[in-house]
Amino acid sequence: MQDSQPGFLSLAVKTAVCHTITYFVMGAIAFNLFHYAELIASPCSGMKPLSDPLVKAGPLLQPLRGVLFATVFYPLRSFLFGRKYGWLLMSWILVGVGILGTFAAPAGSLEGFIYSTTPVWMQLRSYLEIVTQAVLLSALLCYWVNNPGRKWLSWVLGIVFCLLMSLSAMALLMPRR
Repeated sequence: MQDSQPGFLSLAVKTAVCHTITYFVMGAIAFNLFHYAELIASPCSGMKPLSDPLVKAGPLLQPLRGVLFATVFYPLRSFLFGRKYGWLLMSWILVGVGILGTFAAPAGSLEGFIYSTTPVWMQLRSYLEIVTQAVLLSALLCYWVNNPGRKWLSWVLGIVFCLLMSLSAMALLMPRR
């Protein structure tokens, strides 16, 4: 591990790339595993249909969330990067503040358990997707930042990111059915 801390621009790009890749991978797995197409199609789901342009654009907008995460990680970089368990601390920050402790009442949050009509088992089931993504994002980002000499990793992640963005853009441009 290197002792040097990342600059904001480098961290923002790496966080955007890692978040987008882990979001897409975990979303694709969960979409199939949990039969999201059927859940979303339900009139009571509260979700926009999969054919909606904003839904199709969702993956294209994830780099913005990655940059938002980077604004949180940057001031904490000395605690997160260059340390053996920095990825675990980052995971806890994402889970503790972003999932469990959010100020709203989405499913899976402390408020969601109190105020939501979604059954607790369904809320807990969502952890398989969202907690796993938080851990994968943290581990991948910390590994990439802590190992700047691994140019092959930058290339692979950059290519995967570009492919995912291209696929998402094509899905957005395809005509509605």
